[in-house]
Amino acid sequence: MECKNCNDALRTDYSFCPACGAKIIRNRLTVKNLSYDITERYFNIDNTFLRTFWQMFTKPEVVIGGYINGIRKKYLNPISYMGIALTLSGLIVFLMKKKSELIDFDVFGVGTPSEKMQPLFDFTTDYQALLFILYIPMMAAASWLAYDRVKYNFTERLTIFIYSLAQWSIFTFVPSILILLFYPEKYGAITFPMLGLMYLYLGYIIWKTSKITGTELIARILIFYVLFTIQYFTLSLLIPLFLILSGSIDFQYFAPKKIS
Repeated sequence: MECKNCNDALRTDYSFCPACGAKIIRNRLTVKNLSYDITERYFNIDNTFLRTFWQMFTKPEVVIGGYINGIRKKYLNPISYMGIALTLSGLIVFLMKKKSELIDFDVFGVGTPSEKMQPLFDFTTDYQALLFILYIPMMAAASWLAYDRVKYNFTERLTIFIYSLAQWSIFTFVPSILILLFYPEKYGAITFPMLGLMYLYLGYIIWKTSKITGTELIARILIFYVLFTIQYFTLSLLIPLFLILSGSIDFQYFAPKKIS
């Protein structure tokens, strides 16, 4: 008998492989044991996903610092956590496309018809995962001054904001789904309030993962906000500019509606 995961030799009375720790599966796959496996893997109170999610609110410095310092089993690793966040974001994008005719894109009230913004909507939803990933190095770069005393390297900063952005994406999944299902016309209006709450959460992460306190902490968080906001709006302007130059959107679409 050998382990199906690492091919190491096993005794027949083993329940777990001593080499890789994998559980020995002796029964054929059924609906019952599949559902049990899913429940144990994702909804068990001791499960790494739930532990990671909860402690990213209560003790983010323990989760992030633990991974940076070599802890691998206790919490979900940042890439897997980001994978879950991207999967959930993909479900939101799918529902957004289904409800696109009901969503009001004119959040600034300039009179731009929603159908005129369809190419911009299509681009941002089609490349949602790429945009999500782009925000991570932007945050890491903006945090350079915020983490000056702790001196995290760039890879460690990426880890901090992979966890942070994934956490925020997972947390907002349920309210986003509910709004899209029952009040899709309000979805555009909640974008900026949600963005503001995300900024507050990022400030909380900086506080918890740095050794800075007092007025210096506030100053560094504000610097982070300014630097990230500059990058965020630059990217937000580059996307429609690219679509205008490519002919996908007419510049007149952004012109305010004339009042007769």
